[in-house]
Amino acid sequence: MTKLGTDCVAGLTRRWYETGAPVPAGLRALAALYRGVVAIRRRLYLNGWRRIERLPVPVLVVGNISVGGTGKTPLVIALVEILRAAGFCPGVVSRGYGGRAKHWPQRVTALSEPLEVGDETVLIALRAGCPVMAGPDRVVAARALREGGCDAIVSDDGLQHYRLGRDVEIAVVDGARGLGNGLCLPAGPLREPPERLQAVDFVVRNGGDARPGEFLMRLGGNAAVRLGDGQTRPLASFAGRKVRALAGIGNPERFFDHLRAFGLDVEARAFPDHHVFRAEDLTWGEDVPLLMTEKDAVKCRAFSRESLWSVPVRAVLPPEFAASVLNLLRTQTHGRQTA
Repeated sequence: MTKLGTDCVAGLTRRWYETGAPVPAGLRALAALYRGVVAIRRRLYLNGWRRIERLPVPVLVVGNISVGGTGKTPLVIALVEILRAAGFCPGVVSRGYGGRAKHWPQRVTALSEPLEVGDETVLIALRAGCPVMAGPDRVVAARALREGGCDAIVSDDGLQHYRLGRDVEIAVVDGARGLGNGLCLPAGPLREPPERLQAVDFVVRNGGDARPGEFLMRLGGNAAVRLGDGQTRPLASFAGRKVRALAGIGNPERFFDHLRAFGLDVEARAFPDHHVFRAEDLTWGEDVPLLMTEKDAVKCRAFSRESLWSVPVRAVLPPEFAASVLNLLRTQTHGRQTA
């Protein structure tokens, strides 16, 4: 994306989340049209006019109804851990957003090339330690995992991929930004209208204060890992000196605020989500510690030098969340009609 395009998207995003920002009538009209198309598409699946493909194993879908980062990836990794602890052999399917592979689906490992299969899928493979399959057709990818021995499937960012039948739907909401102005694209940030949250099985709020019926998730991470040699260092040890930070994620301010919470004096630089980094992106001014998200770090391994640090985070969830998910899996009939 050109700088002009990036600036336009950034400006539009700011407007979506500004309290009381006026929305032009033209954008409202387009949003109404978009909302209608989304409703018709969903109804086609619910009424059986479009086929839902069902697998003989539980399928858990993690997604959101807004564009941009809400914290889906840490939750996917946490779900894998929950399922594994319960005796399942889970696998993850992902679209592989931004991947340039010529053939799909692609088996993803911690050593896979993010440019080929997508940055988030490589991060999931690295952190979850389970089979991961990427591909635009999640049904095909899920079948490949099933044939490979997985007895539970977690679909990353698959809430709107209705063709893949699911037993559990989990929607993640950004606790800081919420649903913005509550309007659908392009007048607002929503892929689906707010009432879609009433149909999912679980709503997980990332940060802030959980509302009735929601589960609160917080992202914990108090250490940095050097890209070159894996050395670990407490984040608080960077306090009292200038550091730089970059983030090419959906909501970069969340990452910068996380660092500042440890007392770091951060000079921040935000990049578009899924940005393909170049060496010059990692160099500006004096040579001081440069901290980045894990998602960005998997794309910067080739540039590793002593000043580059990754900051891993993990999802911290209440114990009753795992118990509720597992209880639903035990009581649900596999392949029930999607929510």
